[in-house]
Amino acid sequence: MNRILPVWRSMLFVPVNVGRFVATAADRGADAIILDLEDSIAPAEKARARTLLADAIPQVARRGADVVVRVNRPWRLLVRDLEAAAIEGIAALSLPKTDSAEHVQAVAEILDELEAERGIAAPIGLIAMIETPGAFFRMEAIARAHPRLLALTVGAEDLALSVGMLPEAEGLFMPKQVSIFAARAAGILPLGFVGTVADYKDQAAFRAVVARSAKLGFLGAACIHPLQVPVLNEMYSPPAEEVARAERMVAVYDAALAAGKGAVEFEGKMIDIPVVERAKGVLARAAAIAALERRR
Repeated sequence: MNRILPVWRSMLFVPVNVGRFVATAADRGADAIILDLEDSIAPAEKARARTLLADAIPQVARRGADVVVRVNRPWRLLVRDLEAAAIEGIAALSLPKTDSAEHVQAVAEILDELEAERGIAAPIGLIAMIETPGAFFRMEAIARAHPRLLALTVGAEDLALSVGMLPEAEGLFMPKQVSIFAARAAGILPLGFVGTVADYKDQAAFRAVVARSAKLGFLGAACIHPLQVPVLNEMYSPPAEEVARAERMVAVYDAALAAGKGAVEFEGKMIDIPVVERAKGVLARAAAIAALERRR
């Protein structure tokens, strides 16, 4: 399959069995809605939750957001979730507690069969969630496991629990940064921020966390509350002044190269290829976000 990476600055978790949340999710402005079958669904409700997916998809997608489903980890639940979620309108599945490349490959094989049987034209992507110490040490292999993989993320709460630490920035910084390296090396999206998804009431603190995380290389993140969506959209978009500066820089550099000059001065500083390539990345990111917003 051809892997085209989406723009997912904000991904809002929505319990698929809470009708009022499903009904209003499309109005929250998130780039993607994650219909949850896992942690927010009580064990006794999981079977019914699967039956709600088909009706929920058009509701949460009516303003153009991508639809993602977070499935369960135990294989007996996971297989049932795959049977329910392999339907038209699903952009990707989020795989909690991904523990190996083989785990990803097994899910992909099941999806191959389901898509062929059901005539699903657009392949369903995958998001690997790293939430255990063992998976941390296999992160690079997981990120490269299959062409269906679109993104890699570290589940802060579950990882912290599994290693006996608090889900705070000090302990999460290293695994989160490693996830960026693994995702970038594999050519997929690094998703997340250096903190816990549970903190949403202190908007100033959340904004500072996301701003720092964007500087580290994250491109988007999941969130549990609508108040977090505009912060993620803003902080994971290049500021207008940065885009304008990148446009000027690329124009100056291209003109200098056309004139046969190797050393280029831009606004009082010498610039070279890595600096210009970073500016081109800013422009590509801004163009992708603009295209997304036009479609919506």
